[in-house]
Amino acid sequence: MAEMIVALDVQTRQEAVERIRTIGDAVGFYKIGLELFTAEGPDVVKAVKDLGKKVFLDLKFHDIPRTVERSVRSGGRLGVDLMTIHASGGRAMIRAAAEAAAEFGAGGPRIVAVTVLTSLDRSDLEDAGVVGRTPAEQVLALARLATDSGAHGLVCSPMEVGSLSRTLKAGTIFVTPGVRPAGSAVGDQKRIATPADAVRDGSTHLVVGRPVLAAPDPAAAARAILAEMASAQ
Repeated sequence: MAEMIVALDVQTRQEAVERIRTIGDAVGFYKIGLELFTAEGPDVVKAVKDLGKKVFLDLKFHDIPRTVERSVRSGGRLGVDLMTIHASGGRAMIRAAAEAAAEFGAGGPRIVAVTVLTSLDRSDLEDAGVVGRTPAEQVLALARLATDSGAHGLVCSPMEVGSLSRTLKAGTIFVTPGVRPAGSAVGDQKRIATPADAVRDGSTHLVVGRPVLAAPDPAAAARAILAEMASAQ
């Protein structure tokens, strides 16, 4: 069954803990990204784990293999459940991340590779020198590189997850940001879908931020999204 991950798009550990307590038992998985981790460091991961929640550490490692290996190992010691790397870091870097994660056994972190950020469209790729490929084509190329090199899964938009889930091996993790319930504001995401759409297409983990955190009743908003997800499974 697909899981929802709520993005802790806040600035302090105190805010993060308050949001988690407000949402309560409705959600068991939270994303810590660059902004919050840069502000609070490993302590915010420990705080979320102390509340009994799973952690998706979304720092998108992209460095030489040895540095990424050590970073993944540090995350594993913190009890992180999912971690991101950039697939564009190359085969050796991806393998180093996967091997470091494997040291923690079945309960260790799963490595998911970022392919094309959901804020990018074809013109953005061309600006970066990727000419002649649509975002979907670039996603597929990087997805194959990542999973062939040992990554447990991928971060990709809901617009690509359908084709990837049919193409890649069973058991691949598909983490999809850019998920918005019907009627929600698009925000800065250019390639989006509803929770039901994403689950039907094969998403295993849906990342939702503003539709939950900015809702008048975050717990009720989370439960509504989970119900929509369940209806599609």
